Amino acid sequence: MTAPAATPATAPAPAATVGPVRPYEAYVYAYPHKTAYRRLEDRPALRDLWRGEAKDALSLYLHIPFCEVRCGFCNLFTRIGAPEGLTGRYLDALERQATAVRDALDASDTAGPGAVRFANAAFGGGTPTFLTARELERLCDIAETRMGADLRAIPLSVETSPATATADRLAVLAERGATRLSIGVQSFVGEEARAAVRPQRRADVEAALGRIRDTGVPVLNIDLIYGIDGQTPATWRTSLDAALAWRPEELYLYPLYVRALTGLARRTAHTDRDWDEQRLALYRQGRDHLLAHGYEQVSMRMFRRADAAPQGPDDHACQTDGMIGLGCGARSYTSTLHYSFDYAVDMGRIRAIIDDYTATEDFGHAVHGRRVDADEARRRHLLQSLLQARGMPLADYRDRFGTDPHDDFPAELAAFAARGWLAGDGAAGGGADGGVLRLSPEGLAHSDALGPALFSPAVRAAMAAYEAK
Repeated sequence: MTAPAATPATAPAPAATVGPVRPYEAYVYAYPHKTAYRRLEDRPALRDLWRGEAKDALSLYLHIPFCEVRCGFCNLFTRIGAPEGLTGRYLDALERQATAVRDALDASDTAGPGAVRFANAAFGGGTPTFLTARELERLCDIAETRMGADLRAIPLSVETSPATATADRLAVLAERGATRLSIGVQSFVGEEARAAVRPQRRADVEAALGRIRDTGVPVLNIDLIYGIDGQTPATWRTSLDAALAWRPEELYLYPLYVRALTGLARRTAHTDRDWDEQRLALYRQGRDHLLAHGYEQVSMRMFRRADAAPQGPDDHACQTDGMIGLGCGARSYTSTLHYSFDYAVDMGRIRAIIDDYTATEDFGHAVHGRRVDADEARRRHLLQSLLQARGMPLADYRDRFGTDPHDDFPAELAAFAARGWLAGDGAAGGGADGGVLRLSPEGLAHSDALGPALFSPAVRAAMAAYEAK
């Protein structure tokens, strides 16, 4: 696993009125959240779901739900290890799913097979490099021969870990077109790694980073976590400087969350405002340190080296373009339905879902998901645009929806402005900044409060009713 997982399974409190807020309500990377998904009783056929959808700039995601160890903070859909033969059975099921999905995509468009194009691809998990080099070859084959993605012609991002970033695995990924390798280090300080229940030695981490650099893959990303028990500004600086020594093209700085059913939840509980203030101070320290070392802030978490070369052409827009997710922990997005398989954190539940997935023969229907109406589409577009440092051009929103976000979300945007979270004249609907709705530095710092404030009442209710498992 390379990064802390997403939001907790409880709905965040509304934040449309001005007042004290906690800066770490929830990490929002997709909307609606997966805990708002439910079983789809009508099991819609994929060919019907994708009929009429734009399919010329799709994102492709392949999910591998295996790790060599489960970190204490992790609530991703993954299991520790794999009994003999399970990874092979999983890849068999992944190939069946890919075949069914590609058939559905082709059948859903009268323009024919050539109408489907993938703009980017990613292998995530779990830890994709838990697979052997030969299995990684097969994973790439599935993406290419079954789905039709040209991995050498589009950006391809792959997650790895220090223990699994072996030379033979990395060589396969480099040869098959990987443009970005992301490694979860979390901390270069041994005591902090142990406190996060992530057993690793710094020497092994450094060796893995050396092997990644040796591949020549153009983008190295390093994940770090702040807010770990015992972490201080001095030890945080140690990890930041150790990461910077490798001149990674990207760095992600994640606040620690303690979530239900994870290892840390059984060991400790952080709910007080002192911890919020500690994390906020460490975030600002990390942000300022990276900015001073030639990095640009892309979002609250993401920093990119200013002189880093782009990965390659990528015309996928997360606000508007669809995504195809393959694997039992992956999600797919059409304009009207987000769908996946069931989600769990408990290891026993995860094993059962993986077993069900490997036994599945019919992958032609959506079985678990949430429908997206016009209001949710507006919220998703605003949320996913606003949480990026570059902000949201107001013209893009108006062109898509025929309305203005200040009219659609007056209370929320007024509250953000009153807290000083919005920057420039775009906060008022246009002006000298070219009509871009953009977060201020303080707004970016509070992204994990701002994002949840845009959740709809229906999504909040579904998240609150979700039974953690």
